[in-house]
Amino acid sequence: MFRFLSSVILAMSVATVGLMPAIGYAAEDDDTFTSDWGGREMEPRGGQIRFLTDSDYPPFNYYDEDGQLTGFNIDVARAVCEALGIVCSIEPRAWSELLPRLEAGDADAVIASLAITTKNRAKVQFTDPYYRIPARFVVRSDTDIQDVSPRALATKRIAVVKGTSHEAYLRSFFSGSTIVTYETETGARSALRFGKVDALFGDGVNMMFWLNGASSRRCCAFRGGAYTESRFFTEGVGIAVAKGNDELAAMLSKGLVRIRKNGSFEELLLRYFPMSLY
Repeated sequence: MFRFLSSVILAMSVATVGLMPAIGYAAEDDDTFTSDWGGREMEPRGGQIRFLTDSDYPPFNYYDEDGQLTGFNIDVARAVCEALGIVCSIEPRAWSELLPRLEAGDADAVIASLAITTKNRAKVQFTDPYYRIPARFVVRSDTDIQDVSPRALATKRIAVVKGTSHEAYLRSFFSGSTIVTYETETGARSALRFGKVDALFGDGVNMMFWLNGASSRRCCAFRGGAYTESRFFTEGVGIAVAKGNDELAAMLSKGLVRIRKNGSFEELLLRYFPMSLY
């Protein structure tokens, strides 16, 4: 899952992408479903998809002030079902219960920021990815650092959380820099805010909310583009279905394509994320 949040290069350069609609367009946009999963047949304009999610991962899935289950993932699921003309139910469960319940047939799909990794692919099948969470560099607002390439940062001190994919990436591509590890994101952020390091490298979404919040004291800003190299930061996030359920995975991927095309996906990005991750 991207809950660890600790998630295209050419040599040493990285393409600029962000919490982007990483939707595979291989799913053709037509209405020729013959949906059949879990022993139940469904028509394109009927039936119900039973989603599971968890409820303690804002802004992706959480309870709002009125006690209503909401969040980016929740609204993506609803938009997909609306685009497909299929009724959805979305039930919260503890994170540890999601995949066991899916595998037991108690649900049709899980939408809970589950990362597409080799380990998770062994347990479930995924739709095409619908977003990626990039790694980003953050620097102090008063710095003269404009370039965050490996050459430009070769003499700089870079903070990163210990034992994360972000640390592994730095050690692979920024070996000329002094890599300073911290046990927590809070420690790494404080080091940057108080000038103990020159830059911070980490999860783009977490840092976006930190930069936009009071605790950053407006100290810092993103610099450079986004890093999404799948070898380090997974293939993105998809909707999980039971292993071998090709029909449902294709159907949901089609729904993701449709909400991208009709503008619903971009509307949700703007609603839940306060600044660009690009």
